[in-house]
Amino acid sequence: MRYRDRAEGGRAIAGLLKDLLDRGELPDPVVLALPRGGIAVAAPVARALGAPLDVLLVRKIGAPHHAEFAVGALAADDPPLFDTGTLARLGLTEERLADVVERERHELRRREQRYRGDRPPPHLTGRTVIVVDDGLATGATARAALRHIRRKRPAQLVLAVPVGAPDSVDQLAAEADLVVCPLRPAGFSAVGQWYDEFGQLTDAQVLDVLHSLQAH
Repeated sequence: MRYRDRAEGGRAIAGLLKDLLDRGELPDPVVLALPRGGIAVAAPVARALGAPLDVLLVRKIGAPHHAEFAVGALAADDPPLFDTGTLARLGLTEERLADVVERERHELRRREQRYRGDRPPPHLTGRTVIVVDDGLATGATARAALRHIRRKRPAQLVLAVPVGAPDSVDQLAAEADLVVCPLRPAGFSAVGQWYDEFGQLTDAQVLDVLHSLQAH
């Protein structure tokens, strides 16, 4: 099984979430996308649930000389969340990654200003918060996002992704109240391999989606 594009992945998880909503299991939902890729998945989810959509800015902290391999992540203004086991295996320290952290925090703040401007983030306390991304590889960014949101005291915290590495899905079940992930392939190596179309989204595309489905 593969998805044609992120929108198809979004429709796959939207159907599962809509069933839960109709059974009264997702009261007062708000959808938070992890941009950029997560926004294209989250749009059909928000539409299916009749829920507001917003973004939660999270940045991967990549290993030196291998930026795509996550050793941690940043969410909002929280301290960096490192995978201590991965750091140990690679012989890295948090101090050695200080420049990477600063660079990613700068980009996080740039995107926050670009996507939100003066608009305040949505109220999450007591609501069902559904975090959406296009997939789970290491799960580093999703973990940082979930821990950030947990501190906002939601009534229920849901992670929804179209595809994920089985180990990462299992690990994140301890961070969320519910994980929705219909495709958990044993041969997982990268999120993009499970989509026919997996091009990078632009800031303009993110803003287009947000303007059409504004959170409240």
